[in-house]
Amino acid sequence: MPPFSLYTALLLLCATYCTATTIGITYNPSIPNLPPPEKVASTLQRLHIQAVHLLEPTPSAVRAFAYTNISLLLSVPNDLVPSFAANLSAATLWLYSHVLPYHPRTRISLISVGSDVITAVAASDADSDPTTTLIPAMNNLHLSLRDLDIHSIPVSTSFSFINVMTTSFPPSSAEFQEPVNSLIITPLLQFLDETNSSLLINLFPYTVYRMNSEIPVGYALFQENPFNFRDDTITGVRYRNLFDMMVDAVIAAMAVLGQENIPVIVTETGWPSEMESEATGNYAEMYLNGLLMHLRSGMGTPLKKEGVAEAYIYQLFDEIDLKNSSNTNSTTISRSGLGSQRWGIMHPNMTLKYSIDFSVSERILGNGNCLVQMLLVLLVLVPRVEFLV
Repeated sequence: MPPFSLYTALLLLCATYCTATTIGITYNPSIPNLPPPEKVASTLQRLHIQAVHLLEPTPSAVRAFAYTNISLLLSVPNDLVPSFAANLSAATLWLYSHVLPYHPRTRISLISVGSDVITAVAASDADSDPTTTLIPAMNNLHLSLRDLDIHSIPVSTSFSFINVMTTSFPPSSAEFQEPVNSLIITPLLQFLDETNSSLLINLFPYTVYRMNSEIPVGYALFQENPFNFRDDTITGVRYRNLFDMMVDAVIAAMAVLGQENIPVIVTETGWPSEMESEATGNYAEMYLNGLLMHLRSGMGTPLKKEGVAEAYIYQLFDEIDLKNSSNTNSTTISRSGLGSQRWGIMHPNMTLKYSIDFSVSERILGNGNCLVQMLLVLLVLVPRVEFLV
């Protein structure tokens, strides 16, 4: 019999081909009339949620996740991007209030400089030009982290799929839109490559489904159906769901720029509550359960076998009741592209709207497909190893 270490090595080899995506939730602690961050953090820990994307993070919210083993992706508010770009000390000051007092007791995995800044600026008619401020702001935040001797937190920024991609189908023909491609995306990808960071994308199959009447709803909801597929006529690749098709469109566009190996994180994805779905089932619940099952499988996409590194469900609570209506409109448009809707998965009393289970979203063990693959590999390899020894 092969030594124990050899079995361990074989298991690790199998696991490298079968790692599941880290699944998280988007949470805006600045929404009024919600439970305190400490209660939110304890509830999410009880639900076995692995990661949280904090929009408009507050120091109290960052502190609340200390010692929870939940990783945080922090998004710097969009209105701070110009000051970060203009002054290194502005970025440092933000880190002194939001990161330095809590790191590493609070696990901060990444900081996004703004959230879908391009769309937000266009919607608010702001004077700042993201083509001249976004990359300098990211660079200054990166330098500030290094000056504070923090090397484990990368920097990036997020984009909305529908506002930066030329097409979602066929994925192999997708490219980033101009002039965003040459002015922002190209230098951004170089920055991400040099700093070992990830590309952040807000990706909503709901939006593409609503904009394209020929797409069956089941294709967007991960429903198993013999006719729920689309073939990329250029590559011959078959896509069984809209999510994978959109992810691979991003990968193909990155490949055009020679940067397809940069990890991709889906910072926001979800499905809004809709009255029209009551007759055929709760579409939001169907999408979320389909997404969780798909990401747990560890099967990735046709163009990216390891899949997206992380995916965050948008969102924990509804933002439609925010007191500042102008901020609500710009925030919602940037995420859905279709106006004000209810995207939250939880009520303010901390009960779930839908029957969804995060408890088995751990890597590998979340889906039987990976275990079957591992067992098949072991059945093939172990007898050969025994023969050799």
